[in-house]
Formats: sequence, C-alpha cells, structure tokens
Amino acid sequence: MLPRSVDAVVIGSGPNGLVSAIALADAGWDVLVLEAADSFGGAVRSTENDGWISDRFSSNYPLGVASPVLRALELEKFGLKWAHAPLPLVHLLDEDGSSVAVHPDPEDTAKSIGVDDPGDGDAWLRMYQQYVTIREPLLKSLLTSWPPVLPGIKLARKLGSAGELLRFARFMAMPMHRMGQELFTGPRGPAVLAGNALHADSPLSGSVSGTMGWLLAMLAQDVGFPVATGGSSALSGALVRRAERAGALLVSSTPVTGIDVSAGRVTGVRAASGETVAVSRAVIADTSAPALYRGLLSGATIPAGLKRDLDEQFEWDYPTVKLNFRLSGPIPWKSHEARSAGVVHLGGTADDLVHLSADLDTGRLPSQPFLLIGQTTKSDPTRSPAGTEAVWAYSHLPRGIADDESAGKLAGRMERAIERYAPGFTDLIVDRDLQRPSALESGNAALGFGAVGGGTMQLHQQLVFRPTIGLGSPRTFVSGLYLGSSAIHPGGGVHGACGHLAARTALRDASVLGPLTRTFPAAALRHLQR
Repeated sequence: MLPRSVDAVVIGSGPNGLVSAIALADAGWDVLVLEAADSFGGAVRSTENDGWISDRFSSNYPLGVASPVLRALELEKFGLKWAHAPLPLVHLLDEDGSSVAVHPDPEDTAKSIGVDDPGDGDAWLRMYQQYVTIREPLLKSLLTSWPPVLPGIKLARKLGSAGELLRFARFMAMPMHRMGQELFTGPRGPAVLAGNALHADSPLSGSVSGTMGWLLAMLAQDVGFPVATGGSSALSGALVRRAERAGALLVSSTPVTGIDVSAGRVTGVRAASGETVAVSRAVIADTSAPALYRGLLSGATIPAGLKRDLDEQFEWDYPTVKLNFRLSGPIPWKSHEARSAGVVHLGGTADDLVHLSADLDTGRLPSQPFLLIGQTTKSDPTRSPAGTEAVWAYSHLPRGIADDESAGKLAGRMERAIERYAPGFTDLIVDRDLQRPSALESGNAALGFGAVGGGTMQLHQQLVFRPTIGLGSPRTFVSGLYLGSSAIHPGGGVHGACGHLAARTALRDASVLGPLTRTFPAAALRHLQR
C-alpha cells in the first residue's frame, strides 16, 4: 500500500530520477519514487544468467565517472566499483587491421594518432592539455546549473582573454568534420573524433557535432570508458542505496497512470493499482517528454503552443539496434590493439563516417554500418565464465525507421562487419540476443522508438529548445511539476545532471524565495507556449 500523501513523488527510477530523489530527501523532504518496472535503474540495468552478465541498455560510463553531480554522491561508499580495460578505446580504420587507440597515457595516445604525421600527436596533446585546464568549470557549466552563470564565469576566467573565449566558442560550434580537418593532417585523429561523435545523433557535418566528439574523446583520455563491476545494475543499486539512506521510499512494479492538477498546480499522482498519492510540494517526472505531456497529463489542458511543438517539431534521436553476444573466446581482431580494448569503434575513416551519417539522416540503411562495441569482460572479468567473452554491439537505424524488419537487416550487417574485421568471430558465438528498437522501448518506456538520448541532440533541440521551445529548464506549465529526464538540458548520457537540475529547481521554488524565483520563469513559459 502506498502512502496517502508525501512532499514529493519522483516518477521513474532511472539515474536522473534517483538523483532527484536523493537531492530532495537530503533536503528533508518526504520522497516517494514510483517505478513501473519490477527493478530500479531505468536504462542502467543488467541481468545475470549462468555466470553471464549482460548490460541491457547503457554500459560504459565516462560521464558517470566525470560528472560533478555523481561524484558528489560518493557512490563508492555504497558499493560501486569501476572497472577498466587495458585500453579505453580503439577505433578500427580498415579491414586490414589498421587502427588508432586511446591509451591511459596521453603520450602513448599521441604516438598512435601521430603514426602518419607526428604533428598530429602534438595536436592531441595540446588539445588534451587545454581540456585539463578547463575541465572542472566546463563540466560544472554543462552539468550542474542552468543557465550556467557562475560556472560559465569561471570557465571564461580559465580561458583567459576575450579572444580565447570566442575561439573556444567557435571550436565548440564546429561540425566534427571541420574540427578534425583543422586539428589534424592524417586520418587517425579525425577518426577518433568522428567515432565518439556518433555516440550521439548530430550529423557529422552539422554544427556542434564536434562538441560531442571532442568531449567523449577527452573523457576517454581522462577517465577511460569504465564499466560498473558486476554489471550496470551495480551503478543503479548504489544510487538506490544512497536514496534509501537519505530517507526516500522506492516502490517498483507500480506504473503511474496520471498526474492530478488543480488550479494550475500539481496535487497528486495516480497509480495503475487505483491508488492516489497526494503531493504537497513537487512531482518530478523522469520520463520522456511525450510520455509526460501526452500520457500522464492527458487530462490536463495542454497549452496550444506546447502541443503544437510536440506534435510537429519534437524529434527523437536515432533508433538503436543492440546485439548481445556470449562468445567462447575473445574476438580475434586483426588489430592487436582492439584485443585489449574496452570499447571498439568499427566504421572506417572520418570521411567514411560523414557519408554514413548522411545515410542515417536521409532514410538509407547503411550497407556498412558504424558499430560501437563493448568488450565488457575485458574491463570486468566477472562478466563471463573464465576463458569466455561477454560482448555487445550497437548501431543505429536511419532517423524515423524503427521497424523490426529493418532492425533485423541491420543486425545481420553488424554481425558480418565484425566478421570482416575479425575472421572467425562467428565461430565463437555461443548465443546471441537481439534487442530491436521495439524491445528497447518495451524494456524502458522512456526509450521511444529505441532512441536512447531522450530526443535528438542536434542544436535545434538543445538548450532553450529542449524538449521544445521554452526556457531550457525543468519547469513545466504546471506549478510544482518538473521534467527531470534526458528530455531536458543537457540531454542524454548517464551523468545525473537532468535529475539534479529538476530537484534543484523544485527546492528553490519551494523555498522562501520561491515566489521570486518562479514568478518570472512561469510567466515567460506561459507566454512562449501559448
């Protein structure tokens, strides 16, 4: 039986929802987390069967290690352990076995990138040194506040002159393809940027795609691409224990079917069981934007502008197809570097990936797909029995194409691609498990059409345009109701920032300064969404 009333309800127990619950409970609020699935964690969950551990959604967590939000929670005190492969990342350039690697030591990475031109290695070291210089204010600007006024001022001070600030702003706005051309002469540096940029869905010739490629490449050099020891559920489990320590009550197998609103303010939530929980302060929805506005608020009067923007302009990111393999032994890559990597990018040069990116944005199923491959046993030997390998691979369908038949075709091409780069791979397959977009969405309703980012990460749906035209904040048109998922700034990734921002906003609005902090934003939002 659910409590009859609480200060706050958090809908969903993904990492953002759990971060929200922790922040509110730490502040002394009575917090209830309601999760529809039978286990907590959202898209941070793993399963174990016969000694094999499979990460069902997300798996490698560079942002999880680097995020100031998650670092502040000290999850290691709640059982979390990170595991690293000998090499964080290897990008395969060609079927002949040529590759480029990110090593733990930046000097070794520079040697790998500079094989064709030593100057490219020097460029990598200069780029990484600038990242190290601005790392803390940059990550705080991206992940801890919106708008990022104070962290932004600190970032500007680190950069120095106004000229350097403008140069950095231009650098962040560049397409990945142009960024690679300006930084490097040979093919290896651009390939590293391109492969990392394709973790998101911004076209590689489009503005700001370089930001994602650069940031993930720098994180690979800085903190690696670690996994959680024992499976991704170990990360969500640590968050759950931290939330319970703070005093939050978490209830699974309890879908929320509606949010009650009276006189423009949230008053409660309704569960599938028929129970209603009254809410005195806030509801935070760790759901997709369509699920909140079209589903949970279906009984409310949605502002006409918001409804129009959702119907006509909201865009999902690329649908994902994921293959999970049980292998009788390690993948026999032609590239020796790939044999010790935690993450392998399979896809060719930066130019090759620009063409592939164009296919994804024009409805063409790539004949040679880009694969992101996680060799989890390389990072964490507990993932599979001795001598075997637990491996997953994912790729993307073209935007707007998520049917099972297309997913099956892509899966076949993915498996054949690995075989070309590692002859004998298919002979090692003990078992394979295909997660089509439909399976990903049925496993986690927030992954609409198998999209894992909460909506496109392109510039037209970032900042004040996320998830639609507004203020870029967690606030909604309902007082006391906040969107706290990857549907809001800063978007996808396991970093906890979206949940942190939602809880921070709720706490501020409920404080004695609340009438001042919420009046103008609420009025502006009503004006923009009318």
